[in-house]
Amino acid sequence: MDYKFFTVEIVDKVALVEMNRPAKLNAMGESFWQEIPQIFAWIDSEPGIRAVVLSGAGEHFSSGIDLMYLAGMANQLGKDPGRNALFLRGQVKRLQTALEAVDRCGKPVLAAVQGYCIGGAIDLISACDMRYCSADARFSIKEIDIGMAADVGTLQRLPRIIGDGIMRELAYTGRFVEAEEAQRIGLVNRVYADRDTMLEQVLQLAREIAAKSPLAIRGTKEMIRYMRDHSVDDGLNYIATWNAAMLQSEDLRVAVAAQMSKTTPEFKD
Repeated sequence: MDYKFFTVEIVDKVALVEMNRPAKLNAMGESFWQEIPQIFAWIDSEPGIRAVVLSGAGEHFSSGIDLMYLAGMANQLGKDPGRNALFLRGQVKRLQTALEAVDRCGKPVLAAVQGYCIGGAIDLISACDMRYCSADARFSIKEIDIGMAADVGTLQRLPRIIGDGIMRELAYTGRFVEAEEAQRIGLVNRVYADRDTMLEQVLQLAREIAAKSPLAIRGTKEMIRYMRDHSVDDGLNYIATWNAAMLQSEDLRVAVAAQMSKTTPEFKD
């Protein structure tokens, strides 16, 4: 499939999704917002894909939302504040829905970050399951410095990743977080020396995930996601209902037999 903003490749049941606008620091323009929900909807529905690595071409992961794209949106405003508000709300909801496709994807999504990860790029990695970076990575919730509140998921998802107090500090100041601090506060799982090493190691981790039962991985992600917004009792009821079906799957028998025979299991897509 051909995209303007992304390249997509399948390797060993892992989808490699790369933002490919390095000359513009992978700034997130109209084509980004159009294509990312299409790509992740396809990945979610494709049985042969079991994990995703999301990366950015060039020296930087992404400089965030394209300011020219924001300017174009502003040029569409008229004189009526009520109609302007409805238009802007609709645009924000559209961008939120685009990144929701990453969050809702039933396959684990691993973000691999080098260089700048700023503004809207923080919204993007917050929607991923895990985050990894190279030693030169720099993160910033930059929206505060252009006079707005982040509105595409950072303020909603990031507190559950790094904690409320640290998130508030970063959102109020817009300061940069370097790679070492990013790992210390839990924004990334691991720091690698350079981009090539990072991509190699993150792909290997994605392959390891892809070798597990796809039903078990999907169920695990579904339960973790569900628990963000529900009580422990709700979560226990949901997993009981879910596993009433999934414990009857062939994957369970295959996995148990492999454990007993000390062999590597092979699961159907």
